[in-house]
Amino acid sequence: MSQGTIVKVTGPLVIAEGMRDANMFDVVRVSEHRLIGEIIEMHGDRASIQVYEETAGLGPGEPVVSTGAPLSVELGPGLLEKMFDGIQRPLEKMREMVGSNITRGIDVASLDRDKKWKFEPTVEKGMRVKEGDIIGRVQETVIIEHRIMIPYGINGTLEEVYGGKFNVTETVARVRKDNGETVDVTMMQKWPVRKGRPYREKLPPDTPMITGQRVIDTLFPLAKGGVAAVPGPFGSGKTVVQHQLAKWADAEIVVYIGCGERGNEMTDVLIEFPELKDPRTGESLMKRTVLIANTSDMPVAAREASIYTGITIAEYFRDMGYSVALMADSTSRWAEALREMSGRLEEMPGEEGYPAYLSSRLAQFYERAGKVISLGTNGREGALTAIGAVSPPGGDLSEPVTQATLRIVKVFWGLDASLAYRRHFPAINWLLSYSLYSERLDKWISENVAGEWNTLRADAMRLLQEEAELEEIVRLVGVDSLSPGDKMVLEASRSIREDYLHQNAFHDIDTYTSLGKQYKMLKLIMSFYYKGMKAMDKGISSAEIFALPVRERIGRFKYIPEDDVNAAFSSIESELNAQLEMLLSKGGGINA
Repeated sequence: MSQGTIVKVTGPLVIAEGMRDANMFDVVRVSEHRLIGEIIEMHGDRASIQVYEETAGLGPGEPVVSTGAPLSVELGPGLLEKMFDGIQRPLEKMREMVGSNITRGIDVASLDRDKKWKFEPTVEKGMRVKEGDIIGRVQETVIIEHRIMIPYGINGTLEEVYGGKFNVTETVARVRKDNGETVDVTMMQKWPVRKGRPYREKLPPDTPMITGQRVIDTLFPLAKGGVAAVPGPFGSGKTVVQHQLAKWADAEIVVYIGCGERGNEMTDVLIEFPELKDPRTGESLMKRTVLIANTSDMPVAAREASIYTGITIAEYFRDMGYSVALMADSTSRWAEALREMSGRLEEMPGEEGYPAYLSSRLAQFYERAGKVISLGTNGREGALTAIGAVSPPGGDLSEPVTQATLRIVKVFWGLDASLAYRRHFPAINWLLSYSLYSERLDKWISENVAGEWNTLRADAMRLLQEEAELEEIVRLVGVDSLSPGDKMVLEASRSIREDYLHQNAFHDIDTYTSLGKQYKMLKLIMSFYYKGMKAMDKGISSAEIFALPVRERIGRFKYIPEDDVNAAFSSIESELNAQLEMLLSKGGGINA
C-alpha cells in the first residue's frame, strides 16, 4: 500500500504527495473519513485524485491511502432489482444504515453478504473447465436465471463442485489450474470498470432490436448489439423514449443509468418500473432491471464512474448469453463532469472547454457494445445494445458532445422541440434522423415480416420528404394551387405522420406495436395512396377520395388489439377496395 498526504483540495479534485508507489486508476481512501477516490494523474510522487464523495472540510496534511487495486464492480447474484449509486453502493442498504441522506465515507458491500442463494451445479467433478464456462445456475428472480461462470484467467480441472445454499463469498467449486495451483471459485467475481470484459468473437449486428415504437422500428431501426444516440433539447421527450425502450425493447436484461439527471426523474423510474408489467412474463419490470442512479446533486466525479459501472454490469450479463439493453441518460452530464475535472487538472481545453480526449472517451464507452460469442468451451451468443441520451444546451446539435457522439454511433434519433410543442410524440424528426443498420436488417425483415416491407418503408420516407418540399409552396401560394397528385402526397403524408408515426406511450394498446401490426398499418396507408393515385388518373377528384368513410377506420387501426389485427386488416382492405370501386363504377376496377 502507498500512503501519502493531501497538499491541495479543489472541489472533487485532491492533490496528494508521497504516492510514488501508487498506480494510475488505483482506488484510494482519502482522509480520516475514508472517502473513496481514484487516481487520474501522476506527476512524480504527486497524485491527482478525483473523489467520488463530498470533499467539504478536507485540508492539507490529511492522509491518503492507496488500496493498490483499480475501481472495480462486484458481479454475482443480487444485481437485479437493485438500485446502486455511481460506484455500485446499494442505495437501499445505505438508507437503512444512515437514513435518506448519503453519509460521507460509508463503506457498504455492493452485493449482500448475508443472503443465501440456491446454487445448482451444471458440471461434475473431474471435468475440464476454462474461463467463461458456466458451472452452475442460481434462480435470481422468477424470470432470470443467473449463470455462474469460471472467472477470467482460470483454466484447469474441476476438483470439487458443491450444490446447496451459499452466499456470494462462499466457495462453490475448486479448480486445479494447469500450473498445479488450486483456486476457490465463488458466485461473485470482481472486474475493473475501465476495462472491457473479453469475448471470443464479435459478430456483425444483423438482427433488429424490436422496440414496438413505429418510428424507430420502421424508419430508423436499431440492431441488437448496436449503438444509438437520442439527442434533443429540454422537454422533447428523451427520458420518455428511453423509458419506452426499457419497457418494450426485446432485451432480456435492462441496465438503466441515470447519469447526472434530476432526482425527480430517477424517482419516477423508481416508482414506475416496479409497477410496470413485463409484457412477456407479466412480472414486474424490475425483475430484469439494474438501476444506476447518480443524480445531479451527487458529487460530479461519480458521474464518470456511473457510466463505466453500468456498462461493466451489462457486459457481465451479455457474457451469460443474454441480450442486454443499456440506457445512459444522459452522456452530456457525463461529459460535463469530464470538463469540470479537466479544468481542475489545468489541462488545455478543447472546443467549448471540453477536454481534447472527449471523443476518445465517448468511443471507448460505445465500442463496448456489440453482439459477441463469449468465452468458454461452448461460447454463448450475447448482445449488448447501448442507447445514450444527449442533452445539447439549447438544442444545439452542433455542440461538441453531440457531434462527437454522431461520429461513433450508427443510429441517430434526433428529437425535435417543434414536434414536441405540437404534441407529436415520439418527437423524432424523420427528416433529421438516420439509421446505418437499415440495409443490414433488410434481409431479416423481408424473411420474418414481409417481402414488401422495404418498398413500403422507402415509399413512406419519399412521401415525407416530398411533403417537406411542398410545404414551402403551400406557405407561399396556398394548397389550392397544387396539382391533384401533390394534394394526394400531402394527404398520404399527413396520414403517415398522424396515424402511423404519432404514438401514445400512455395508451394501453398504442404504447406497443408488433412488427406484424406495423406492416399492416403501413400497408393500409400506402394502399390508400397507391389506389387513390390510380383513381385520380381515371378522373376521380381528390376531394371525393379524401372523403372516403374508410379513412377513419385506417386512422384508428392503431388502437386495434394485437389479437384482432388480422381480421380488422382484411375488413378495412376490403372496405377500401369496395368504396373506391363504387367511385370508379363507370370506369372499371382498380385492382390491376
